[in-house]
Amino acid sequence: MAARRLFLLMNLYGRLLYTIFISWWQGRGEIAEAQVLHFRAWPHDLDINLHVNNGRYLTLMDLGRVQLMARLGMGRKILAERWMPVIGSVHMRYRRSLPPFRAFRLETRILAWDEKWFFIEQKFMAGEELMAVGLVKGLFRGGQGSVPVAELLSLSGEPEAVSGPIPEVFLSVRSPRP
Repeated sequence: MAARRLFLLMNLYGRLLYTIFISWWQGRGEIAEAQVLHFRAWPHDLDINLHVNNGRYLTLMDLGRVQLMARLGMGRKILAERWMPVIGSVHMRYRRSLPPFRAFRLETRILAWDEKWFFIEQKFMAGEELMAVGLVKGLFRGGQGSVPVAELLSLSGEPEAVSGPIPEVFLSVRSPRP
């Protein structure tokens, strides 16, 4: 059991290191550009139904967001300031199962933002087939509270970028704090 846990831990750290390396190697990206990571459904990614576990999708989505922030030039500042990513909500749609050993890619892109939140789309694709899609609402929190999106956009080199429309699913659940 301990050996299996160590293997899983190493696998996730291995994927994180791969993501950081590939982000560095690919160079700077643009706000409107989808960032792409390639994976394969390994046996340790599967559940008892022999397809990728729904929790694994969320873990891989974390890696997609790491790549996104790194390629947009935000990574070093985020680390230096010790800003922590915070997910406000995730809406998932699982369309097709990912069976063992199937190659797939994760496409991550920023759809929209407001003064506080980023709204991100993450698609799992096998060839041209959509396997799953997630919509993520996230921010960064620092010592003084939420980091303004405008500050993060300035790090990307695109401070004047224009947000797309916020996905309807997030508008319907917005509510002020009590």
